[in-house]
Amino acid sequence: MTKSPAKNKPIISVIILNYNSGNYLAQCLASLARSTLPASDFEIIVVDNASTDNSILKIKKLIHSLKIDNCKLKINSSNLGFAAGNNRGIGFSNPASKYLIFLNPDTLVEPDTLQKMLAFFRSDLRPDAATCKIILAKTSQIQPECHRDFPTPLSAFLHFTGISSRQYFMEYLDYSQTQLINACVGAFFMVRRRVGEDVGWWNEKYFFYGEDLDFCFKLKQKNYHLYYHPNTFITHFQGISSGIKKTVSAASRQTRARSARASTQAMRIFYQENLFPHYSPPTRFLVLTGIKLLELIRVFKTKFL
Repeated sequence: MTKSPAKNKPIISVIILNYNSGNYLAQCLASLARSTLPASDFEIIVVDNASTDNSILKIKKLIHSLKIDNCKLKINSSNLGFAAGNNRGIGFSNPASKYLIFLNPDTLVEPDTLQKMLAFFRSDLRPDAATCKIILAKTSQIQPECHRDFPTPLSAFLHFTGISSRQYFMEYLDYSQTQLINACVGAFFMVRRRVGEDVGWWNEKYFFYGEDLDFCFKLKQKNYHLYYHPNTFITHFQGISSGIKKTVSAASRQTRARSARASTQAMRIFYQENLFPHYSPPTRFLVLTGIKLLELIRVFKTKFL
């Protein structure tokens, strides 16, 4: 990547929200530094949610050693959560950029990813938002959340009981083809700035988990087009900050329990705000009961397994 100073008007703003990501954040930034898209065409904004590790110190050294002139840091005084933290990053970005990419710190971006995604947004399909193929580092498999549907009581029941995830993750789709989807994971999420402004960006009622699904639901409500584009990919280590995933065995039990509760609380918020107006009282009761049961199971696992 050409290490020239960024222009006053970058085309893309890449926002990375960091919270105790350790070496992963530095690796993510180093992967962006290898991008084939000229440095003058994009800016990198690292928003830190009051990390207690040395991840910010590491990337400061990396920025200096690699002479990455298109990176800015925004340090929050407290942990604002995913939605609010990303919204602060938007406010810190150059308002002239046409596209924003929300990127997890525990990811590695391929050299051609930014360039290919920009070309896709300029193609005849003219997507309003999109994600690329996301490969899980642990399994080398595609992350199922790359393309998923909005949950219904039946699809959620089938998924969480392990019976079938066909509808929940839209497994009937061809993973090799570019196509319209309903929702995706926020590990890599690209959106036109005008579209994000129209839907109001991230819903700050979500602290951790669920905000990406909510964002996608708002896109759908306003008839915007969200695409899955598999012609490039990123690698996702998944769960580095949350502690709920098995990839983070070093996370404390308290952290894992907090993450388990946050994940199910996000489900409650999503159903109550977006789906409950269309459900009968008995269906609402069943959904809330199911979420509470799932929460108890997840918290139990963090404490005893």
